[in-house]
Amino acid sequence: MPALAQQAADPQIEALIAKMTIEEKAGQLTILADATRNFAADVNPEFASRKAKALREDVRAGRVGSLFNGYGVAAGRETQRIAVEKSRLGIPLLYGADVIHGFRTVFPIPLGEAASFDPALAEATARVTAVEATAAGLHWTFAPMVDIARDQRWGRVAEGAGEDVYLGKLFAAARVRGFQGTSLLAADSMLATPKHFAAYGAVAAGMEYNTVDISTQTLREVHLPPFKAAFDAGALTTMSSFNDINGVPATANRWLMTQLLREEWKFPGFVVSDYTADYELISHGVAADAGDAARLALSAGVDMSMQSGIYNSQLLRLVASGELPVTVVDEAVRRVLRVKKAIGLFDNPYRSLDAARETTAIGTPAHRALARDAARRSIVLLKNEKNVLPLQKSARIALIGPLGDDRKNLFGPWTLFGDTRESITLRQGLENAGFAAVTVVKGSEIETPLAGGIDAAVAAARSADVVLLAIGESEKMSGEAQSRTAIVVPQPQQQLAEAVAATGKPIVVLLSTGRALALHGAVRDADAILVNWFLGSESGNAIADVLSGDHNPSARLPVSFPYESGQEPYFYNHRRTGRPVVPDDSPSFKAQYREARNEALYSFGHGLSYSLFAYDDVKVSSPKLPWSGSIDVSVRITNAGSRAGTEVAQLYIHDKVASTTRPVRELKGIRHVTLQPGASTVVTFQLTRRDLEFVGPDNLWHAEPGTFDVWIAPSSVSGQAAEFELERG
Repeated sequence: MPALAQQAADPQIEALIAKMTIEEKAGQLTILADATRNFAADVNPEFASRKAKALREDVRAGRVGSLFNGYGVAAGRETQRIAVEKSRLGIPLLYGADVIHGFRTVFPIPLGEAASFDPALAEATARVTAVEATAAGLHWTFAPMVDIARDQRWGRVAEGAGEDVYLGKLFAAARVRGFQGTSLLAADSMLATPKHFAAYGAVAAGMEYNTVDISTQTLREVHLPPFKAAFDAGALTTMSSFNDINGVPATANRWLMTQLLREEWKFPGFVVSDYTADYELISHGVAADAGDAARLALSAGVDMSMQSGIYNSQLLRLVASGELPVTVVDEAVRRVLRVKKAIGLFDNPYRSLDAARETTAIGTPAHRALARDAARRSIVLLKNEKNVLPLQKSARIALIGPLGDDRKNLFGPWTLFGDTRESITLRQGLENAGFAAVTVVKGSEIETPLAGGIDAAVAAARSADVVLLAIGESEKMSGEAQSRTAIVVPQPQQQLAEAVAATGKPIVVLLSTGRALALHGAVRDADAILVNWFLGSESGNAIADVLSGDHNPSARLPVSFPYESGQEPYFYNHRRTGRPVVPDDSPSFKAQYREARNEALYSFGHGLSYSLFAYDDVKVSSPKLPWSGSIDVSVRITNAGSRAGTEVAQLYIHDKVASTTRPVRELKGIRHVTLQPGASTVVTFQLTRRDLEFVGPDNLWHAEPGTFDVWIAPSSVSGQAAEFELERG
């Protein structure tokens, strides 16, 4: 826990609270869109026209304590000057923004970066993101998103680390460490905000803003652990989610925001509502009006109101009438002020408002180099039949598809501050890599046909040695409010793929997406498939690095690609039913659909390399795991290919008999192993009782004595199991 948790009452903060009017307290609990600076108008267009003069007057009067989604040092200093020199109490502003996967230098979407299976990479890119964002005058980011996302219809899958709890915990903690750095007082430290608290990834049918009906056991075992990992890594703010949980909206959920977060977990920071989520309690049907909504949210433990303004408009009346104790307001203000002090704003209100850093620390060559490395380490090779990849640079290439020379869809969703003019398209990347004969044909738009497009594409394919089919989603098809009923390649692109495939030429699908897709027809049957996600500023160079073999892919799927959209929600670590489909047994009257087996087309953890890695049998150091001891699980991995490469070894367990049904496999460890051709090494993992715990019917974590299967394998559906027994304590 951060030191903030151990602090006694702070005399400076207590003195400020004693002087504040209710209006000034409400101001500290209010964050508004920052129209005093350059503003991300594409995200919040209705507030882009708000006059800076009016907002600065609010700052002077103490009616606002934080601003969001503006950037720029000069204007930021001026507004901060008003707050600290012209307002009655001189309390500094906190500047926040949606800086999700890069500022000026854009990194892969978080889901893509999670495909690296390397939290150290995420920590590095978050660190650079913080350096650039703080150089532009920001203190606070509304990231990382740590929701476990098991339904690929949900558009916000793109913002997180995928479907697995273990991977989600690793990336949540890494991103917090990266954003915040080694000292919160540093000018390049940026407050992290794990979101959305909680269970937003469990919305019914994957529909954005929908309801969540969930057992407390699943909530605690699946959806809460990444938040706990992020808080343990030092995060001091979190954001309430839009959804309800079993009928109680998160923004009005006292059990969630106070009993669990503050009393059980001892979280010392503050909670900010998602955008107008407090006011939306009226639409949920739990608040009668704005005053009721403000009372419910603040009483539950939501300290800061984002954009709705209802704390500003309602708290004076609520306190005066006795409907809301002033002590509740004071405690929320105390939390906000403590975080402002923790990052040094009281001692240096102009921290992260340095004009020199703004010109030297943003978009540097080193940052671009990291963006390229992160992008190529995020690309998953799903399929490579006949070793069509890597390509010879002398090959005649037909680059076909709406994303082949597209600049608008490289960044992906939630990129507010990047400049698309600085991004590298796929065509540019191929040229930069030395591919000399590239014919570019669009073929279709992303969601609509293009007159004559298919004919031109077919002609180009016939004249080529190989076709690169650059298809998938637009960046507007993923992210917030982009739920899809059918997670497939849009029909015009599918028709384009079928026509090009009919030429018989080798086809490499380059799939841009913010979620797992159900692949069909010519796309599924292509000779090779690369999942590019949305890779950011260095997209084209990174993809060309992989296509040419200059980079040997090693990324793995953080989400399962289903056979059909109707399988969703599908995730590898599902519980086994009483009638599972098992090998060599009749599938009749078993847990499956008529049209598809209960499995993935490409499962979690899957990913190929240009190298070939062989695993010997898994060995355990002892058949018995002592209750208070440990055992080692090991395997020998050999590079049987002709190229040096990196293998991602994954440790999975399965509790064979337990008091509640357990997942068929659970990820418990990851190792990256780089081997030269012909080389081998022994990879060893250690297991203890803690790795075997789960949440029981009493909603507490337990491990139970008994027999476990264990795998070290290249994916969640491969490998030979060994066995061990957890002894009684």
